[in-house]
Amino acid sequence: MNASCPLYIHIPFCAAFCDYCDFYSVLTDSAEGAFPEEFIKALIADIKHQLDFFGVREIPTVYIGGGTPSVLGKHIALLLSALKNIPRFSPVEFTVEANPESADEEFLDACREGGVNRLSLGVQSFHEPSRRSVNRIGDARLLEKRLLEKRLLEKRLLEKRLLEKRLALCSRYFPGALSADLITGLPYQNEKIVIEDIKRLLAFEPVHVSLYSLTLESKTPLAEKVKTKTVTLPDRDEADSLWLSGRDALLKEGYHHYEVSNFARNGKRCLHNTFYWRMRGWLGAGPSASGTVIDEEAGTGKRFTFAGDVERYIKEPSINAALCEELDRPALMRESLFMGFRCADGPDPQLFKARFGCNIDDCIGRTLSRWKGRDIMLFLNSFLCEAFDELENQSECVS
Repeated sequence: MNASCPLYIHIPFCAAFCDYCDFYSVLTDSAEGAFPEEFIKALIADIKHQLDFFGVREIPTVYIGGGTPSVLGKHIALLLSALKNIPRFSPVEFTVEANPESADEEFLDACREGGVNRLSLGVQSFHEPSRRSVNRIGDARLLEKRLLEKRLLEKRLLEKRLLEKRLALCSRYFPGALSADLITGLPYQNEKIVIEDIKRLLAFEPVHVSLYSLTLESKTPLAEKVKTKTVTLPDRDEADSLWLSGRDALLKEGYHHYEVSNFARNGKRCLHNTFYWRMRGWLGAGPSASGTVIDEEAGTGKRFTFAGDVERYIKEPSINAALCEELDRPALMRESLFMGFRCADGPDPQLFKARFGCNIDDCIGRTLSRWKGRDIMLFLNSFLCEAFDELENQSECVS
């Protein structure tokens, strides 16, 4: 295990469930008694135990995701304060995810004072029919209720203004450190809407944009809506075209396409996620969170995953209660290639050689030759199928 290891923290609370999401989360109302003090106490106990268990002396990056971390509101300060009390806790990049609707001044003040230096916003789309079709409402409903009681504005106008008002607020709090997510392939989207979403988002000067093409996950409300034809999604060719239109718009505005779904200004790549893509190992804390630790000398690894159960996690916040999976040499080699080729730079050749004792060219040289000059990121699955087929025949590499 490396003495330096990034940390992911999962906050499994949401104000509402988006129909496309299959991440583990619970509604805030159902977390009474466990939210937030007892849950935060369990998180800190878990993190400290992992640091000791794996001998980690430095945490270079922290990423607090979810769920919706911003539903913690001012209580995020409890978590941030406890983290700062961990010895040698001084990450160079400290990211917190938020929904714009719940990222108010109280939350943003707590984040900034608690050492957060990067904010990642789940915007997804500005187009109201698309947002509503997948229940992309979030805390806006709670905020609207209070506003409507004062008879300030009509409901839909409130949502639109609230979203943009909060984006402007976040941009002021985290200038030069704002990231945002957009999704293409949503219901009621067309190329004009995707381009307009990007145009409106860039007005708030994010330095990093994640542009995802909607994936229809089984057993989600959206999958059921599609099955019953309550909602219609763009077909595959149209969805691909929408994403490419968004990509081209971001490239035109000077963003660099450095990973399959990620774009950044110069010097503004997400350092934390780079550890994942390089398969450098990471710690994971919270219900449903997973971590991966690497034995560099052996070229093997271990992955641990917590159950998606808040109450169980609070009772036993320890990796001893997590599901563990062994990553043997062939499995870790495949994951190193799979994750590495998600990036425009490809896998780290020096790390690969040091870890496995062979060069990437030695393992998949024929595939690399055939794909030379092509954009691997755009056809990653096809590339990897070829690469893994070749790898299976390279016994000297995988054995």
